[in-house]
Amino acid sequence: MNTRLFLLLAAGLLSALQASAQQPTANLKVATLHPILADLAKQVGGSRVEIIEILKPGSDVHHFEPATRDLATLRGVNLVLAMGKDLESYLGKLTDSLAGKSRIVEVGHDIPSLKMDPSQEVFVCCPHHDHSHIDPHWWHSAENMRRAARILAEVFSEADPAGEDLYEAAAKAAGKRFDELRRWAAKEISRIPRRDRKLVTAHAAFGYFCKEYGFKSLPMLGLSRSDDISAAHIAQATQFIREEGIRACFPEDQANPKVLTEMVRSTGVRLGKALVADGTAKEAHTFETMLAHNVRAIVEALAPPAEAP
Repeated sequence: MNTRLFLLLAAGLLSALQASAQQPTANLKVATLHPILADLAKQVGGSRVEIIEILKPGSDVHHFEPATRDLATLRGVNLVLAMGKDLESYLGKLTDSLAGKSRIVEVGHDIPSLKMDPSQEVFVCCPHHDHSHIDPHWWHSAENMRRAARILAEVFSEADPAGEDLYEAAAKAAGKRFDELRRWAAKEISRIPRRDRKLVTAHAAFGYFCKEYGFKSLPMLGLSRSDDISAAHIAQATQFIREEGIRACFPEDQANPKVLTEMVRSTGVRLGKALVADGTAKEAHTFETMLAHNVRAIVEALAPPAEAP
């Protein structure tokens, strides 16, 4: 090997070693059970936190359960982040499998819950459907996401006290971004007359969104993901849609649209674009992309057309 080639190789090796030394080493290893939590953990944790996504974009959160390979991935993890509010029905089994080696944090536990109250919601398929059940879809609220960022900062700081200042600053910055998104959404939604702010979906996944932006939530099937609904119930729903002057109905991603399609066929109302309900869509699995997609779809269907100049 000639001297020039040796020097070039030595210089390259030295550069690679220096670059490697400059790469920050994560202080926490965190697993997430929802893509929105993965994105939020990255925002709050920065380079101090290594994120392992167990439930990935495109997955069905209602039918997911960790497989053997997922449990192997969880070895050495400090924290496991779950949405909570009974969304992940398998948490008890997961806790047993981890045997106290990793802490499971239900982020939604300390976020105020909405209950399914027939006096506030319309359940066409059954007047008492899901009465007093908790709505787990808290991530549809920008204010709740701001709370979740603070919760992660506290949890990360407990596990890694040396990073407390970084986590708190990152959570504060994330909260500001969520406030900006809420203001943007409110401005877009202001184009919809208040009388038309009625969100008709098959399932009750948008209660937190509706509360934050002044909509009346009209889920035809309540919290259940079942599509089992009788012809009589469809007829009742169709009559209700006509009486309420509903402008559009919205299907949901990862859900069979047959019930709403039947209602649209019977009433002639517009079928809006599918809304992202669970926040796991491949094209919309962060709070920002989910909110942007849903707000644009709702405004497109419910806002009156802009007047020509």
